[in-house]
Amino acid sequence: MSITKKDVDHVAKLARLDLNDTEKDLFTDQLNAILKYAEQLNQLNTEGVAPTSHAMPLVNVMREDVAKPSLPIEKVLLNAPDHEDGQFKVPAVLE
Repeated sequence: MSITKKDVDHVAKLARLDLNDTEKDLFTDQLNAILKYAEQLNQLNTEGVAPTSHAMPLVNVMREDVAKPSLPIEKVLLNAPDHEDGQFKVPAVLE
């Protein structure tokens, strides 16, 4: 299987990319090189190799969900540009 300039032009149109002829030639060559490498990988003997979803075994490393006290409201509002009654005050977005 190989990629033609027409294929690159079609994908560029789908992606709404405006490619010049030099870029189309470059991408055609690059995509064909990728396919050639993939064909080499297909020739490898993978019999007896278990399928994996990740190269390294993954373990859930998240901490326990423990409730902690919140920051005091004075400290939360310390850097707020404007606040009122313990809440952030922002400009109105609706008229």
